[in-house]
Amino acid sequence: MRERRTVLRGRRAAAFGAAALALALSLTACSSDGGSERPAGGSGGSAAAASADPSPTLTPTVDPATYRHALSGALGPLDSALRAVDRAGEGGALNKALDTASARADAAADALQTTRTPDDATAGNSQLASALRALGQDLRSARGDGGRCATSPRVELGTARSPKSVQEAGRSLTALGYDAGLRLPRTEQAKHRRLANGALVRDGSRGGLGRLTIRNGTGTDAVVTLTRGSRTAFSVYVRQGSNATIRSVNSGAYTVYFTTGEDWNSAKSSFTRGCSFEKFDDKANFRTVRVSGGTQYTVLTFTLNKVIGGNATTSRVSPGEFPS
Repeated sequence: MRERRTVLRGRRAAAFGAAALALALSLTACSSDGGSERPAGGSGGSAAAASADPSPTLTPTVDPATYRHALSGALGPLDSALRAVDRAGEGGALNKALDTASARADAAADALQTTRTPDDATAGNSQLASALRALGQDLRSARGDGGRCATSPRVELGTARSPKSVQEAGRSLTALGYDAGLRLPRTEQAKHRRLANGALVRDGSRGGLGRLTIRNGTGTDAVVTLTRGSRTAFSVYVRQGSNATIRSVNSGAYTVYFTTGEDWNSAKSSFTRGCSFEKFDDKANFRTVRVSGGTQYTVLTFTLNKVIGGNATTSRVSPGEFPS
């Protein structure tokens, strides 16, 4: 009995050993390359190393010198055009310079939008292109028509946002080593020129006894002009909220015009902002006659603002129709 138990133990040990060997062979087969039954290591290890992915190829960045050259080519013509705007006098010469600068601002924006940039200049280049596009539009809008109530183009540019945006974008790129400086044209602040209340803008011959009082209850200054036929008799400046009286008005029937606005430009005999041009529908009739015991003459009062009970109507006129 004891010997039989010993045999049984030996058979179990042998069976266990066979199972362990089979397991080892199975693991060796699974670890081989491509399903091969060759054991790991040796030539199998070389195959695994050869199948590794290659290192990715890096795209070369834009050479900063190349970008500087492109930036200079885009901004150079615009800088010359802006300097011409700075030198131009008011009127047609300035309008022509503004047209040229506007076209070159658009061209510079187009060029920058298609230019490849170094990584550190991408954001600044995009910002500058957008600012130049806006500058082109503002340059076009600033053109003066040369007529009455025309704000100076330099005043218009002074209120535009794009010149400051161009400067900010240019400084950003320049700080990175990419010269993007532009000499922007000089601008002017809005003016508030006024004459003294009652000042005569134009004065013809006056020798009668008639008297005219103007009451300006509007929110802006005004200039009142009286004409006889096609000739201007006189014009008087009346500040807002004030009255002015003209004496010695000759006998006759006058058409009464008035213009209101801000910033009186004496050279153009016109306000430059917020202008309106109107006339009274009825004529102002002045008479001076001698009567027994003296002389009778006409005294009239015109109120520029609408008042309750007023009996004078007005009509708008074009700036060209308003007497100079």
